[in-house]
Amino acid sequence: MSVGLRRLRAVGVLLALAATALTGCADDFGHVRLTIAAGNEGGVYHKLSTALAEAWTRSPGVAPPEVEKTSGSVDNLRLLRTDEAQVGFSAADAADLERGDTGHRVFALARMHDDYLQLLVRADLPVTGLAQLEGLRVSLGAPDSGVQVIARRLLAEAGMTDRLKVQSLGLQPSVDAIRNGTLDAFFWSGGVPTDAVTDLATTVRMRMLDLSDTLPALRERFPVYGTATLPASAYRLDGDSAGNLLDGGPVVTLVVRNFLLVNDTVPDDVVEALLRGLFQAQPALVSASPVARSIEVRSAIETTPVPLHPGAMRYYRDAKV
Repeated sequence: MSVGLRRLRAVGVLLALAATALTGCADDFGHVRLTIAAGNEGGVYHKLSTALAEAWTRSPGVAPPEVEKTSGSVDNLRLLRTDEAQVGFSAADAADLERGDTGHRVFALARMHDDYLQLLVRADLPVTGLAQLEGLRVSLGAPDSGVQVIARRLLAEAGMTDRLKVQSLGLQPSVDAIRNGTLDAFFWSGGVPTDAVTDLATTVRMRMLDLSDTLPALRERFPVYGTATLPASAYRLDGDSAGNLLDGGPVVTLVVRNFLLVNDTVPDDVVEALLRGLFQAQPALVSASPVARSIEVRSAIETTPVPLHPGAMRYYRDAKV
């Protein structure tokens, strides 16, 4: 065999090994099966879950994850602990409340985005504060949702727990009930603006209540919360710089962080790969929901009181965060 032929054969072997290695890398995570606990259909959790499922199918190449519709944070945490889901979203307060020794342990992948508590009331009612809701029909959010956790804590702090006609409706059922006259007010925790609230306010005059009287005591009891001032322009028609959709001025309200979580069945290398895919997919996440603009590697590690997964810690350490 000539020297030239031997060299050609050696090159061919190297190319074959490289192709095999590349194929192996692409297939490393093909066996991984994930279910994502995704919250209400149409909500931010669900939109981001759908976008993540598509992104993770491409990179790191897991089997297409199942996106499971749920009631919200509390429901998501239950599914993670029972291993009916391996990935899920939760608000920080619900995750803190649900920490325990039963079932699988829950860890954080990343801090994702912040939600704002929105207490919305019909503007034709003489209600400008929390205490004036007494005797009215008020939805606290869907059962097993994060917003119910916040609403019940807020009402307890204000001494209003037994002074309302309480209902437990999700966002869209609350909007529908306001429209048909069977509900006076509802709690919602989400991004601003929330599409369903915008749609409602174009047909029914609504007001958002300022919560500054109650929040200091609530935050002292539950430091997991923050506060923010929402301007009067938080809800307005697209392109209408003068037409605010909600009655009233700026309001002080509560802010809660949202986490992407996994349970302890997800191996370290899979967690690292999922995080790499998450940050690579940020443009697709922003297309799914504008709140994804706030997802950033440095702030993603701020998941107290939920500990980061060991694989997540390794990812952020390698990213030199």
